[in-house]
Amino acid sequence: MKGHFHRRGCTCKKKRCSCGSTWSFVIDIGRDPATGKRKQKTKGGFRTKQEAESAATELIYEINQGMYVQEQNVVFKDFTSEWLLIYSEKNNVKPGTIRIRQHEINKLLPYFSLLKLKDITAKRYQDALNDLKEKGYADNTLDGVHRTGRMIFKKAIEMRIIKNDPTEFAYLKKDRKTIEELEEQEIPKYMEKEELALLLQTSAQKGLDLDYLIFLTLSYTGMRVGELVALKWKDIDFEEQTISITKTYYNPTNNTLEYQLVPPKTRRSKRTIVVAEDVIVALNEHMELQRKVKERLGDAYFDEGFIFAKNDRHPGYPIFIKTIENRMARLLKLARLNTELTPHSLRHTHTSLLAEARVGLEEIMDRLGHCDDETTKNVYLHVTKEMKKEASHKFAQLMRSL
Repeated sequence: MKGHFHRRGCTCKKKRCSCGSTWSFVIDIGRDPATGKRKQKTKGGFRTKQEAESAATELIYEINQGMYVQEQNVVFKDFTSEWLLIYSEKNNVKPGTIRIRQHEINKLLPYFSLLKLKDITAKRYQDALNDLKEKGYADNTLDGVHRTGRMIFKKAIEMRIIKNDPTEFAYLKKDRKTIEELEEQEIPKYMEKEELALLLQTSAQKGLDLDYLIFLTLSYTGMRVGELVALKWKDIDFEEQTISITKTYYNPTNNTLEYQLVPPKTRRSKRTIVVAEDVIVALNEHMELQRKVKERLGDAYFDEGFIFAKNDRHPGYPIFIKTIENRMARLLKLARLNTELTPHSLRHTHTSLLAEARVGLEEIMDRLGHCDDETTKNVYLHVTKEMKKEASHKFAQLMRSL
């Protein structure tokens, strides 16, 4: 495989001229399988013949080793649309995840939209991350944007559209946090058992329709709100006292009639939970009440077996996640509890109370449907650390009493 070298732009007869001439090379890189015609690679702009020869030698080596990539003129905006389709089909991800990925792509589009992938350098990519940071985006948001960026360019390399990955050595600037901020970030908000008892008491006495059953089930199982809303009667085994979690509720437009039931968050999220008799009794009572509503409404009731169903304009359809959030905010205010708590706080509360009951971390993870969750670990370690301190204090008291 030979290269042809040419000097361009020089009309001088001097051996050393300063008129800005450059060297280029042309190399055969095989034949087009479709046409049979010879394909050539041309590259110019080299200051000396030696530089052109060096670049040509490197290219010939790549071709001989099967490492050569003929970079394509694919625009970033076009490729992200193609990548999102490939990503969703290959990973069988939930619509909500696709929405998140699209939001993250939208953060990168102002910087790269009409640029060719091959023209996006490591510096350009790093400058984009730095600019997003200066605009005040949170670290979690930037983590997601960078993660999506890495996946996009990795796929472009895999498809031999580009040769170099501009995200490979990119980094995110992080804010330096105080110790107080770190502690607040690491330990999410949750309730003590006395606070949880007060919330449940308030929901039983002053709650709206379904409130007590909703917050009893969430706090006694640690399930996600989307998993709760998606529950059907067939998921309850009254004899074995278990709840099977196989799906979650998705409704980005908050249109009652256009909900979707999608796979849970992770593979481990599909699980069967053994529940307390209190929950089973409350579910049984609700089943009887719902049966009477169905009899009264007849065909007007959308009977797909949902447990936590509406009784208003669209009876039988699952209630909104937002409704549960609003209901909890109302009860927290009535009970004079921390109004910053959310339904997801009940999941952390479940973790803390299981830890207090000396249930192991692995068992808690299994019950919550986690593979490896830092937040759950932090709650568990915080509670068990306090228990160890209390044990040490009790020992010291015992020794002092001798």
